[in-house]
Amino acid sequence: MEGLPCLPGNSFRDPTQTNFHVSQTLGVKNGHRVTKWPQVGLGGTRINYNQISEDELELLRNYRPELTYGKSVTGVPDKFVPATLAFDKKVLRFFGYFKQTVPESPKEYYRVRPVKVFYYLEDDSLEIFEEVQENSGIPQGKLIRRHRFPKNDQGETYNFRDINLGQNLAVYGKVFRICECDAFTREWLESEGIHVNQPELIPRDPYLTKRHQAAELKTYKTKNDFDKLKQYVEMDRKVLRFYAIWDDRAQMFGEQREFIIQYYLVNDTMEIREVHKANDGRDPFPILITRHKIPKDRYDVKGTFPHVFLELSATEVSNYFKPSDLMIGKTVNIYGRNFLIYDCDMFTKTFYSKNFGVTNFEPIKTEAVRRVHPKMEIPPYNGFGTLEDSVQNCLRLQPDRPKKDYVKLMENDHRILRYEAVLDSPREDDKLRKFVISYHLGDDTISIHEPPQRNSGIIGGRFLERTRVSKPGTSTEYPEYYGPSDFSIGATVEVFRQRFIIRSADLFVLKFAEEHPDQFSPTVLQSLRQHLSNEPGRPDARLSTNIYVKRKPGDFIRLYAEIRNKLKSMRITNHEQIRQMFLRYDSDRNGYVSRENIVDIFRQINLPLENDIIDAMVAECTTNSEGKINLYEFLRFFES
Repeated sequence: MEGLPCLPGNSFRDPTQTNFHVSQTLGVKNGHRVTKWPQVGLGGTRINYNQISEDELELLRNYRPELTYGKSVTGVPDKFVPATLAFDKKVLRFFGYFKQTVPESPKEYYRVRPVKVFYYLEDDSLEIFEEVQENSGIPQGKLIRRHRFPKNDQGETYNFRDINLGQNLAVYGKVFRICECDAFTREWLESEGIHVNQPELIPRDPYLTKRHQAAELKTYKTKNDFDKLKQYVEMDRKVLRFYAIWDDRAQMFGEQREFIIQYYLVNDTMEIREVHKANDGRDPFPILITRHKIPKDRYDVKGTFPHVFLELSATEVSNYFKPSDLMIGKTVNIYGRNFLIYDCDMFTKTFYSKNFGVTNFEPIKTEAVRRVHPKMEIPPYNGFGTLEDSVQNCLRLQPDRPKKDYVKLMENDHRILRYEAVLDSPREDDKLRKFVISYHLGDDTISIHEPPQRNSGIIGGRFLERTRVSKPGTSTEYPEYYGPSDFSIGATVEVFRQRFIIRSADLFVLKFAEEHPDQFSPTVLQSLRQHLSNEPGRPDARLSTNIYVKRKPGDFIRLYAEIRNKLKSMRITNHEQIRQMFLRYDSDRNGYVSRENIVDIFRQINLPLENDIIDAMVAECTTNSEGKINLYEFLRFFES
């Protein structure tokens, strides 16, 4: 039945067999456990296969019988010695280390922990031991207790053939590097036919090295004569100045720019300043690189340096720029920019000649071909609007209104010089026409009015709107306008091809000319005095004293409100104009205007000069007992 497949129904057993005993294969000899081969099979049946062990077969294969004469001598068999007795107290000792990562310390990134690996030959067990270090703060001693170390997931364990120098021993997630062994271990492994690799050095722990260096006996060397203190004393305020260019025209939209490199000898720091020119189109930032020690190559740093959260210091970078690296004709690379030094100042030349023996300081020509940009030409005046408005359209895409002298406008807005004039015309009808020429001192404009005359046949009224009038013969680009000194008795004034002869003037003109002789020529002033000396007119034009009016109850509140509105209704639109008016009266620049300045403002605007009104205004502006008003109180009064 041996040829049948092992399937249900094809296997048969002996129905006569009743004994199923199994032979004993374990025994004890001399107190030690031994194994033996079974003599009979299951139930006492005969065993049909060879029971000789592999060692016995090897002995039979190599057995060579010898011929002997006489009685053969039977050799005494060797006494059986178990492994626990033969390899008792025999241990293989290896030296190695493993690295432990330290992620939360700024002083160290990893630790090197040296260990000893003991291999017990009697039972193939291992043990790992770490020497105890003083003040380490780490649990040390026995790392892994003695037992058989698992080799893989199949249940295999490490033996002495798996351990050698220069190899890694992975145990429970830790990798131990085997570097060295003792003499007994090396001799025993070589006796077993194992080639022992070359030994390796155990790296030193960087943190422990720093601690040992700090604990060592410190030695001092005599300092050099030129130490930092002497450098500070002798080199303070001594700066080497170089003129350099950065040519970036190889890049798109690049250009050649000029810089000044300053080297401070007091602490070997450098600073780079940009040379700005008119209309260069760049923001006026004076410093390109602030003053500090500049390394020659800031990327020459170890790869383990954490650039993300730490800055470079003298520990990482030691090669900085020195005066010997900066000379005329050299190109220095500073943070990725190539600066060509083409000249230096006189102190720098003297320093290099004295300390380095350099005598050639010929500057390098670096002038580039500059593009000549066309100049903007303002087109000629076309006669529409004023000249100032037309110029603003040529200067800006969104023209601004022309600037005005608001201080002059505020002081002289109410002042008008009136003159009586006639037309200089060959026609008889025009000679009978009379005109009133009004000169507005606030903005130097002129308006002409013709009083209506009965039965003249000419409609009177406005003859010329208020505008600035230029003198005949002046260019339109640079016109010269009429001023108060051009209006004298008998003078001829040409206004847009119409000639007027001044016949008379208002008494206020004479009063204003006597108060402001700097705006009138002596000839004009003399003609006004001769013509208006005996002329009757307004009393207030002749009197130099103020007129006081008797008030009724309630007049003060109404009068002060009108004066307050009059001050705030002046043509002042922004803070800058108010500041200009404040600075006009703050002549000594002490930050205040006094009560006398307020009286002057009232006098120029022809407001009442009564003390109670002026005191009320000062009290509203400031709480100062002396009546002084600062700029912020002055602004608040006009804005409230």
